[in-house]
Amino acid sequence: MPELPEVEITARLIGEAVAGARVESTLAPGVNALKTFDPPLHALDGSTLTGVSRRGKQLVVESDAGLVLLIHLMSAGRLQLYDRRAGLRDRTSRVLVRLDDGRELRLREFGTKQRAWAKLLRAEELDAEESVASLGPEAWPDPPPFLPLLAQPRPLHTLLRDQRTIAGIGRSWVDEILWEARLSPFKRGRDLSEEEAERLRAATVAILGGALEVYERRLSLPLRDRLPLPLRVHRHEGSPCPRCGEELKAVHYEDYVIAYCPREQTGGRALKDRRLSRLLK
Repeated sequence: MPELPEVEITARLIGEAVAGARVESTLAPGVNALKTFDPPLHALDGSTLTGVSRRGKQLVVESDAGLVLLIHLMSAGRLQLYDRRAGLRDRTSRVLVRLDDGRELRLREFGTKQRAWAKLLRAEELDAEESVASLGPEAWPDPPPFLPLLAQPRPLHTLLRDQRTIAGIGRSWVDEILWEARLSPFKRGRDLSEEEAERLRAATVAILGGALEVYERRLSLPLRDRLPLPLRVHRHEGSPCPRCGEELKAVHYEDYVIAYCPREQTGGRALKDRRLSRLLK
């Protein structure tokens, strides 16, 4: 799933490219993707786009018509800007915003689950929209102190991915953040010391900001279907820890994997199978 760095760079690059462009027409080939009907999608026709911003992991396409197109990419969606318009055979197309200069802003989704969605809202309704109103504070660039924010009886790996607690972090970057902070994924939020909480906050800002700096240097339009995530720990189980050289371990769940360094994060203990071992604290 695209997370804060990926969504932020998408908003920056596409927002700059479409600002001032006039919308010629709109279309929603993915019937299930458009979740609103009032105002209709065609209310964007004839308006001028003013930019693209981000709320958590969601994109907001803004226009001078007092309307915004809120987009959630979910796990397999991508917002991309093309010089040509989609053909009838492009089955990945979900929502199309056609510009009068021939370009096309296209919400695409890969795979068969079709979970990506878009909502056309009046600008004044955006903050009250459930998926926005339920968000916790942004994880970057200046999140609030973590000690009160994470004072819950849940593991850090779960807490940091909960968009209601803090917005923007998902399965890829949470491994990197916890590794940077030298904290166990299974440590309970309420058990953090003040020093650990501040270390975790600093790691969050550094990791997300560092990823965005990499994207700023390496990426340009047109954006690729898959962005090159600069990960050091996530998906690297079995490789040496980039800091201490210890073999990185992983805990496998049904639909995701937690990667960590046992020497630096869990006191030398490795959890090989969550079904057979108790959770590390």
